[in-house]
Amino acid sequence: MKAQKVRDLDENELRQQLREMDEQKFRLQFQMSMGQMDGLKKLRTIRKDRARIQTILREKELAGVKK
Repeated sequence: MKAQKVRDLDENELRQQLREMDEQKFRLQFQMSMGQMDGLKKLRTIRKDRARIQTILREKELAGVKK
């Protein structure tokens, strides 16, 4: 997910994306603990996307405080 695409979403949509990513991350970690290493690349992508979303949420929060 590109940063610009994330910036275009509103705060509620971003929080929904985070919840979905948390569920996906949990499922992938569970699969990996069972010995299926297929999800390693997907897990890394999810972690990076979560960080990107959290950063943009924080930017929006700080911009709201300044106004």
